[in-house]
Amino acid sequence: MSDEDRTYIDYATVRDALLDAQERRGELSYEQNMALNHATWAASTHRNGIETDSKVFNQLLSGLLELDKLAAAPDIAAKIAEIIPVHPQDVKAILASKRVVMDDSEVEHIVTMVRQHVGYEG
Repeated sequence: MSDEDRTYIDYATVRDALLDAQERRGELSYEQNMALNHATWAASTHRNGIETDSKVFNQLLSGLLELDKLAAAPDIAAKIAEIIPVHPQDVKAILASKRVVMDDSEVEHIVTMVRQHVGYEG
């Protein structure tokens, strides 16, 4: 499967899909319950202080994919959109996981994009 064939989703979407499945079936498997618990936590403010929103995730991901270096690494763009890093060192940690090299001005641009999309004023 190529990167063009992949669809990236956020934790809120996973949570909502599992809740829907639980409602339709009446129960989930152990693994699905564990995934639901994790997705519920990850989409909440308990993870990083900012609740995940599918609409914001999709808009931010689209904006990040317009950047040349992230267009070449859509998985990293999706990780940034999901983790919502509002500090440069957090963006650098995500980029380092795939050895994506960006200068400080590019990292600051990403932080600014993230903050604008989530309404962060910190």
